[in-house]
Amino acid sequence: MLPTILKTLEDRKASDIQVLDVQHLTPFMDTLVICTANVSRHAKSIANAIIHEAKIRGNLPAGVEGMSLSQWILIDLDSIVVHIMLSNERELYELEKLWGRVKSDPK
Repeated sequence: MLPTILKTLEDRKASDIQVLDVQHLTPFMDTLVICTANVSRHAKSIANAIIHEAKIRGNLPAGVEGMSLSQWILIDLDSIVVHIMLSNERELYELEKLWGRVKSDPK
């Protein structure tokens, strides 16, 4: 599913895509994907595309949060959690620092 998510993010012009391997930090997920959207409409479009691709592959999201304001959207795909954030939220919350900058190459 990760390659599909990354392709969808690239196709939808998400920026600053980061993939963090967190499987040794938590039993609840293996991977965090964080990206930046330009505006809330862009964030919602990215989220809808990821949800659509996941459903096509039979991977229904366990949860989706933040679609109403679309400033920070979280999509829980079990072992992968996707964060789509506007730049202000991304700078404020610094998820990469929160998770210890445990980055892996997104390609």
